[in-house]
Amino acid sequence: MKFDFFHDLNDDIIGVDEVGKGSWSGPVVACSVLLDKKILHTEIFCKINDSKKLNKKQRINFSKVIKSNSVYAFGVISSEIIDEVGIQKATELAMKISLKKFSNANNKIKIDGKKFFSLEKEHEFLIKGDQKSVSIASASILAKDYRDNIMELLSKRFLGYDWENNSGYGTPKHIAGLKKLGVCSEHRKSYKPIKKLLNR
Repeated sequence: MKFDFFHDLNDDIIGVDEVGKGSWSGPVVACSVLLDKKILHTEIFCKINDSKKLNKKQRINFSKVIKSNSVYAFGVISSEIIDEVGIQKATELAMKISLKKFSNANNKIKIDGKKFFSLEKEHEFLIKGDQKSVSIASASILAKDYRDNIMELLSKRFLGYDWENNSGYGTPKHIAGLKKLGVCSEHRKSYKPIKKLLNR
């Protein structure tokens, strides 16, 4: 990993990432993070990487340490709103909500992905940003952990879709649950696989 990955810490960069765009159910969640330099002295700092590469136990542990050494905020947009405005707009809204906490700050903002909206403040979109920026990677970890917790809670209300394990993504168990139980209120009706089931 290049040193540049960790350079954000010197420049007080706010990192932004989302999780849940490809999920068939539940919300899309964004997180904005401003790391404190004291995180340098934690044992996880040099191991921070994209949340998708961490197992659940690691992610929970990393999430606790990042939260203790940062200022952070989440933006959550429901499946209902996703169906109304589309996933791209919903992701933008989630990111902008998460950035409200930093409305009085003048820090540069780095956002994961291709540019798809603008901000008045200095900002930069980075493709595969979670592999290039420690701030974005930290936001990715917090967003994933937060959304997984939401999906676990929803799995207790909507049994049979295995959301506690698949986080709403289209796994064989989720598909089996849909075939057996049909579509529930937390499913994204605008998504092709769900639309297909509704149009049968």
